Amino acid sequence: MLPGLKAGFTLDARLEADSEQLMWLGLCELRLMNDRRWPWLVLVPQRPGIEELHDMTPLDQAMLTFETNMVAQALKRVTGCTKINTGALGNIVRQLHVHVIARSEGDPGWPGPVWGHGMREPYQRPELHRFAETIKAAL
Repeated sequence: MLPGLKAGFTLDARLEADSEQLMWLGLCELRLMNDRRWPWLVLVPQRPGIEELHDMTPLDQAMLTFETNMVAQALKRVTGCTKINTGALGNIVRQLHVHVIARSEGDPGWPGPVWGHGMREPYQRPELHRFAETIKAAL
């Protein structure tokens, strides 16, 4: 079994297609959303069948909060953004995952939400790799 992989856990196909794996934290796999318009990270708790925060054990809830805060602080340091948007919607992808997005005045769609705004702009591979390494170093 791969490090960090939990028995019975399968990553939702849409999350896998739209994002790149960065690293394993503790509870979560950290992924980078492949849309260069926003520095956008996604935490996916490695628990099978979990759709809502309240479906998790209290210990897992605490760990998810800790990891989300750690990622948000690193993203803010790295990007110098004005605001961090954090959300767990799950309207399209039911599997529990938490978005952590760096936002600044003047970015595409500011001050509105990132969802449904324009077309995704995938990273070029070197750009994605540089950003991923910067985030890993900040964590």
